[in-house]
Amino acid sequence: MLNELKAEIALVLDSAVDALQKAGDITPGGLIVLGCSTSEVAGARIGKGSVPELGEIIAEAMLDACHKRGLNAAFQCCEHLNRAIVMEQQVLDDRRLTQVRAIPQPKAGGSVPAAAWKRLNKPALAMAVQAEAAIDIGDTLVGMHIRPVAVPLRIEHGKVGHANLVMAYSRLPYVGGARAVYE
Repeated sequence: MLNELKAEIALVLDSAVDALQKAGDITPGGLIVLGCSTSEVAGARIGKGSVPELGEIIAEAMLDACHKRGLNAAFQCCEHLNRAIVMEQQVLDDRRLTQVRAIPQPKAGGSVPAAAWKRLNKPALAMAVQAEAAIDIGDTLVGMHIRPVAVPLRIEHGKVGHANLVMAYSRLPYVGGARAVYE
């Protein structure tokens, strides 16, 4: 199963990051958050069948897709770590985020954040973030980490394995009234 999914995951995440960058006009240095349930990808109920090997594949694919576009990847933990966000320490510092202390594990944080933690140069955990875009694989409710205003985006791939794929990028809020000019 894992070998079959590896190519699919790389393709889907590359397509997703590319589509988000273009639609959201995300410039290099921008941040995309990934929330993912490996349980759902494998066909189990969220939180009931974590697959650490899938976490490794998904984290690597997300990091690769972001890196080749000059973007930063971040990874949402599960509710056991209050949906904290794994990212490079430098990204946390540059964005002046509140750092928290924990090291994600497959059953306490999630398989993808745990794998990302091991792959990052200097991993850190932020309490929350307002990213330019987010990818949600398996209905993990990652929307809390997208800055307003979130704009849903669909691509050809609607699933990763058995899990739903949902994404959004952010746009600036429109303010004003009848006399406001936006362009």
